[in-house]
Amino acid sequence: MASSTAWHNFPARQQPQYADSAALEKVITEIHNLPPLVPQAEIDELTSLIAASGRGEVFLLQGGDCAETFVDSSPARIRAKLQTLQQMALVLNIGTSLPVVKVGRIAGQYAKPRSLPTEIQDGIELPSYRGDAVNGFAFTRASRSFDPERLLEAYRHAAKTLHFIHNFAAEPLPDWHYSFLPTSNSAIDPLYSRYQYLMAEIAEYLRQNPEKSQFSPPESNFYSAHEALLLRYEEALTRCGVKKDRLYNFGAHFLWIGERTRDINEAHVEMLSHISNPIGVKIGPKAQVEEVLALIEKLNPQNQPGRLSLIMRLGAKKISALLPPLIEAVQREGKVVTWISDPMHGNTISACNGYKTRRMQDIWEELYRFFQIHFQLGTVPGGIHIELTSDDVTEVLGGAEKIDEDILATRYEALVDPRLNRRQSLETAFRVAEIFREFAQPNN
Repeated sequence: MASSTAWHNFPARQQPQYADSAALEKVITEIHNLPPLVPQAEIDELTSLIAASGRGEVFLLQGGDCAETFVDSSPARIRAKLQTLQQMALVLNIGTSLPVVKVGRIAGQYAKPRSLPTEIQDGIELPSYRGDAVNGFAFTRASRSFDPERLLEAYRHAAKTLHFIHNFAAEPLPDWHYSFLPTSNSAIDPLYSRYQYLMAEIAEYLRQNPEKSQFSPPESNFYSAHEALLLRYEEALTRCGVKKDRLYNFGAHFLWIGERTRDINEAHVEMLSHISNPIGVKIGPKAQVEEVLALIEKLNPQNQPGRLSLIMRLGAKKISALLPPLIEAVQREGKVVTWISDPMHGNTISACNGYKTRRMQDIWEELYRFFQIHFQLGTVPGGIHIELTSDDVTEVLGGAEKIDEDILATRYEALVDPRLNRRQSLETAFRVAEIFREFAQPNN
């Protein structure tokens, strides 16, 4: 029987240890009594759409900040994030000839796992920053202390963000041919030239193949997603569905388990095995085939399409060796999953100046291999999962802007992991569209 508290009997990693347990219980009770953040109908709708992406009928785009902050939840900042995802979806829609489902790392991505529990600066050791839902980024003892009131603040910011997303999705789509264009002079912007080139290629392909799919603007709906990291917060938002026979987490449409917390004998896997939301599991290069198969059986025993996505974060240098055996094992066992590529986390490096960064070429290489392997094996690459921002940051090396290590510090604003800026995000969407067309239409 499904239970929202079964995870209590399992070891739980990455959980903040609050000094005042009574204050924590008070906050959790208050959150539990607050309204759901998302409706069950939309959760079930997304499950169906993810099932469709697993069959190759739609394409799934997941994207957003590595770690959301409370100060970034203004309407202007939210709108900019949604527009970036919408613009990427447009390019992917054109390039794949598939409807695009947009799932934001948004309205809940306020917590992050950390490799080390503490951080040392100038000889002072304090708890690591674990996201705004846990503590503050400022390196002071007061800021870095674990404050349960931040969980309540996370709920409030998520509610405000979701309300804005609902209103944004209801707005009429702009002219879809030009909605993605940068704010600079489009006549000389290289992204606009690339867009025109892609459109010309597609127009010619459709002229020669009139029976193929027609292109239309992607749907405006957005869905929310975050890593289900803080188990007490997630428990407070887990409740019975409409028919009272299943549990749902009403804090987001989609939840995922991270690489650090996917142990099958631990609390995060146990908790998500009891909810009816579509869920994902990050799979890194250390994952064994038997381990992945056991996770699939635990998290999706009914083999329900759309229930489980495997989010692959293997690294550009390792994916060619590691992904085929996983796909073949899943196929051999008759398991139904949706395959998603996270080309970010397996390609994190340290620059010479100490900044945590990634290279665009490595990101694109992993994406290329992901699609190549799936098409060679006759399986479906269901979507991509990208850490990005709408801001003009300089956190990832390369791209049309030619960001190098000298430029990296100019606008490095990431609190945890480096993100693609808006232009790099659009470049990546173009790259995926081109890769998809290369393998899906090899004679084009």
